[in-house]
Amino acid sequence: MPEIFVVVGCAAPLPEQLACNHARRRVFRLFARECPAPVREMTGAGHSFTSGQEPACWPRAAAAALPAEHPALEKVTVRAIAAELGRSPSTLSREIRRDRTVDPRGQWHYRPHAAQARADARRPRPKPGKIGRNTALGDFIQDGLDLKRSPEQICESLRRAFPDQPEMHAVHETIYQALYVQGRGELRRELARALRSGRARRRPHRQAACRRPHFTHPMVMISERPAKAEDRAVSGHWEGDLIIGKDNGSAIGTLVERATRYVMLVHLPNGRGAEEVRDALVTTVRTLPGHLVRSLTWDQGSEMAAHHAFSIATDVPVHFCDPASPWQRGSNENTNGLLRQYFPKGTGLSVHTREHLDAIAAELNGRPRETLGWETSAERLHKLLAAQHKRSRVATPPRNRHQVRGSSSS
Repeated sequence: MPEIFVVVGCAAPLPEQLACNHARRRVFRLFARECPAPVREMTGAGHSFTSGQEPACWPRAAAAALPAEHPALEKVTVRAIAAELGRSPSTLSREIRRDRTVDPRGQWHYRPHAAQARADARRPRPKPGKIGRNTALGDFIQDGLDLKRSPEQICESLRRAFPDQPEMHAVHETIYQALYVQGRGELRRELARALRSGRARRRPHRQAACRRPHFTHPMVMISERPAKAEDRAVSGHWEGDLIIGKDNGSAIGTLVERATRYVMLVHLPNGRGAEEVRDALVTTVRTLPGHLVRSLTWDQGSEMAAHHAFSIATDVPVHFCDPASPWQRGSNENTNGLLRQYFPKGTGLSVHTREHLDAIAAELNGRPRETLGWETSAERLHKLLAAQHKRSRVATPPRNRHQVRGSSSS
């Protein structure tokens, strides 16, 4: 079986990892099926030896890795070497195929130093992008942007117009990179205005999982919310958010009960800071019976930084949605859309009084809702209150006159 010697390492680039091993200091013999004939060359340039024979001159990386008396050579597979390096076997196979050296006889050898040189040559930036290297592709994309088509629509048009020409295919990210990344020059910068967003600079997007917690007290996530709140079987679980006014200068709080879709609007005349929102929510929640306020679900906005103080004041737990997951507050998001009929975007919200907000909430709660069997939210809430009042009367019946007299005589 064909064989090739490689010295395995643990440093950063994979060719260097294949060149030296500072942890185990072992030399592996890799059996490669693609090799047409036995190759007994130590990885490096022109250093060869046979099994059990000390090479005359070791490559620099290999010499630094091996002790004075190098251990016996071992027969291992690509998977064994991948496990030693902590890499996927497919990663190792791709590296060998990509950076191997082929001699005039058609035999290939993996030499880490030569492989590292190839990897370094591929790394320099900036590189000309695909659009910059292909004039026809660039012209097609520019024509599409002139027609105010989105990058994704242009990419689909490319695949339809040139089905058998992969060099004329691109993904929409390639177009965005050509427009936004400085120094590319592959598309005219003024074409960025043709994008629907109208932005000349790209807005950065952080990974949701990489966000740092910005509350002093830890958040209770929505995954810990009671299951009864999820299926809307029990009333008293609310969703909340803010509607922001013009220039972020004013706001209105919105509360929606999940089971009845009952809406309450929170007046915020003094701003939308954490303390102002906390005080306004406490005032609003205390107007409701205790059995109608079991939990509150909110997004991770900074206005809820005082959520712990709110829970202490009202005995109502606050559950937070996952980052960038507005669908976890679906009822509230739908209600906010309905409220934009009364509070259009780009208008100031500080002009609305508490009485005006209560009137708008009453109008919304008086709408028949298909999801409630064409009942209104107010009717559904009234039924819940009546049922609760009836249960409380049955649970604690009033004492009769004889009981009162007996207790008084005793």
